[in-house]
Parts: sequence; C-alpha cells; structure tokens
Amino acid sequence: MLPVNTTLAGISDLTLRTAFAVYIVSLVLACIHYMRAQTVIDMRRDKLAQAEATANELVAVGDGGSTTVTPRSPELDDAPFDQSAFDTARDRARSMAGMAQYLTCVGIIFHLVAVVTRGLSVSRFPLGNMYEYVLTFTAVSMVVAAVIIQRKGWHTMWPWVLTPIIILLFLDATVLYAEAAPLVPALRSFWYPFHVSVVSIGASIGLISGIFSMLYLLRIRHPRGEESGFFGAIAKPLPSAKKLDSYAYRTAIITLPVFGIGIMLGAIWGEVAWGRFWGWDPKETVALITWILYAAYLHARATAGWKSVKAAWINVAAFATSVFNLFFINMVVSGLHSYAGLN
Repeated sequence: MLPVNTTLAGISDLTLRTAFAVYIVSLVLACIHYMRAQTVIDMRRDKLAQAEATANELVAVGDGGSTTVTPRSPELDDAPFDQSAFDTARDRARSMAGMAQYLTCVGIIFHLVAVVTRGLSVSRFPLGNMYEYVLTFTAVSMVVAAVIIQRKGWHTMWPWVLTPIIILLFLDATVLYAEAAPLVPALRSFWYPFHVSVVSIGASIGLISGIFSMLYLLRIRHPRGEESGFFGAIAKPLPSAKKLDSYAYRTAIITLPVFGIGIMLGAIWGEVAWGRFWGWDPKETVALITWILYAAYLHARATAGWKSVKAAWINVAAFATSVFNLFFINMVVSGLHSYAGLN
C-alpha cells in the first residue's frame, strides 16, 4: 500500500479553496450581468414598442386616417429611445458576461487540479469517499455546463449553475471533508474505478439536465414578452423555454445510458464482492429508481400526447432522487454502501 503524499494532498485542498473563492467572485459578476441583461431586455422592448407605434402612425396617415391606431403611451413620447444609452448598457452587460465566463473557466481549472492532485496524493482514482466523489462530481458538472454555455452564449445561465455547485463545494469542504487516505477494504477492487467514475459522470450530466428542466418550468410560466411579477423578472434573461427543454432532453439522453452502465458495473462488482448481482441495498435501490425516472422522462418526451411540462417534472424528480441518494442515503441510512468516510 503506497503512502499518502501529504504535499499533493495539501495542494488539492488549497486549489479547492481557491476554486471556491473564484466561483464566488464569478457568481457575483454573473449576477451583475444577469441584472444588466434584464435592463438591456427592457430597453430593447421599449425600442421595439416605439418603432411599432411609429410604424402604426405612418400607416394610419398613409390610409388617410381611416385606420384605428392605439396611441403611444405618454412614457414613450416623453422619453424617446436613447440608442447611445442602450449601446452602453449592452456593452457593459457583455463585458460583465465575459469577465464572469473567464473567471469561471479559471475556477474550473483550479477545480480540476484539486481533483487530479487528490488522486495523485493517494495513487488512485479520487472517488474513495463522499468528499472525493462530490469533488469530482461537481468538477465534471462544471465542465459540462461550461461547454454548453460557451457554445450557446447563454451567460445568464451561470448564476443558476454556480449557486448549487458552490453550495455542494461548501458542504464538501466542511461537512463531508475527509483526510487523504488509502481506500477502505470494501473498495479495493478492480471494478471500483469503473463503477464509481461512470456513475459520477452520469450523475454530473444529470445535474445539468435537472437544472435545465427546472428553469424550463420557470420559463414556460413566463414566456418571452409575457413575464410578470417577481418570478417573471427573474425569468426574463433566460433562454426560451424551447431551448431549455431541448438541452434538458439532450443531456438526459447522455445521462440515461451512462448512469445505467454505471449501475450494471456496480452489479458486476456486487457479484464479485458479495456473491450476488443485486441485493436491494438502499443505495442500489434509489439509484435504480433514479435511472427509471430518467428513462420515464425520455419516454414521456418521445410520446405523443405527453406535455413537455409533465415530462420536465419527471426529470426534476430524477434530479431530486439523485441528490437524496447522494446525501440522505449516504449519511443517514445504513447499508452495504456505507463507507462515505464521515466517521
């Protein structure tokens, strides 16, 4: 058994704290961008309203005044659209988005370094306890989110992704923290890196899918141009409901087979370690329920007559059971998988 490299373990802890701090700053910048995006959207809509009102007036005059036209509001007459102010607000929002994106990428780099150095410090995959699992799980989630957000330019999504990641990392570094150490005997198996890493990747992508579905449910209640009230103001900078639902579906398509393969690898490991493929252990059972919910979500999305809203709730339920399995089952319920490293 190789000794623990305390230097690399210390570097891992330090880079995780650095990533956490960078994510906090990035979240602040992302929230500022979010608010500025709301302002830009309001200004753009005022511009379109003024243009439409002007066009209607010109049509009315061209028809000899025979057309009934809704008069422009006094606000539009008293405060004509300021293109210069709009350009400034838009540029400031874009600048803040770029800064948030850059800092998030820096945070991801530190996050990945924390994962790699933790693994190197113990000469194994960094998935030996809940601390290491959440550390790796959140890193993969951030990489997946960064690829989607950068590709689509959905910078207003960052507050919604960074907030749960920051909460998870805070819990990971406090409640779940475990010193670098060799694997417990139950995990010393050929199948350990394959089962746990595949399940971790599947759950990470499922986290992003669940976030997209939750935001889709918010957006569907407040379509573009029809937002109202507090939640309408929050939903205003989000992508359209169709786009959110599309990426929730696409990421779930990846989640289902990857998570399922992870469960099957765990069953093979169970046969080797305990002499049975399945024993209805609490963690096994909830993992299977989660997988069934992902399958039900994809089936509902592909079934004619099913509304996307109902299907999205199934995806949210899958996300909730995944989180339930991660925390409650690991920390409260006793079973064959009770080696989270918290004792």
